Amino acid sequence: MDKVIGIDIGGSTTKIAGFYDGQLVSPLIVKATDPIASVYGAFGKFLSLNKLTISEIKKVMVTGVGSSFITNQIYGIPTGKVDEFNAIGLGGLFLSSLKKAIIVSMGTGTAYVMSNNKHSQHIGGTGVGGGTLLGLSNKILNVRHFEDLVETAQGGSLANIDLRIGDITSDVLKGLPPDTTASNFGKISDLASSADVAMGIINLVFQTIGMLAVFATRIYSINDVVLTGNLTNVPQAKEIFEGLNKLYQVNFIFPNNAEYATAVGAAICYNESVDYSEIG
Repeated sequence: MDKVIGIDIGGSTTKIAGFYDGQLVSPLIVKATDPIASVYGAFGKFLSLNKLTISEIKKVMVTGVGSSFITNQIYGIPTGKVDEFNAIGLGGLFLSSLKKAIIVSMGTGTAYVMSNNKHSQHIGGTGVGGGTLLGLSNKILNVRHFEDLVETAQGGSLANIDLRIGDITSDVLKGLPPDTTASNFGKISDLASSADVAMGIINLVFQTIGMLAVFATRIYSINDVVLTGNLTNVPQAKEIFEGLNKLYQVNFIFPNNAEYATAVGAAICYNESVDYSEIG
């Protein structure tokens, strides 16, 4: 079988995934500040874990912001560079088993792609993402790591943080339950604990990402939203998106291996003969 490797090279992490026989194989993440070092480290680790030799790999497909640093073939293997938005689109559809969806890539910032198997289109994005989470938590709470922010938010309540519809009116507003957010951090209290503030930061980021996705579903008449990227591993995210689903009847999907969507999408681009450029 033809073994194709997809590599998504980010600013601080590199994700690699095998794709052969129509299956995602052994995805993994390597952290490194140097994109070239992280690519070769991830590739070597992938070969070792799967007991593969270089000669068994037919093609390597790279994508992501760090792919611009790859100017030569990786270990002499034919190497291609694919548009990141095509990789996001095809990867999201593959992991969700959908034919058409809005794919949301939640990284340092957030990108939105409309994909229907034949075509992937970047429809916009927002600077609100993982960078926002860490920046705000660092400045406000002196918390610098995702794991610590998630832990800090355990048991946190938004009652001392966000202004809700029920706080500003006693009227029943159609489609807007009393606990609907009217203003993120609009009611922050001196009584707010660190857990409350951490939960407020998480809620702010994911509600912003989710609402932009809702607008995209309205524009493109697509009701399925596939969430991908590292932020899908934040446990509080699912509850926030479930709340948006109840309000707007949008189907938010967290596929398995969501953080590897772009890497596997890069490999799929080769199999689907999507345009790419040769390296080296």
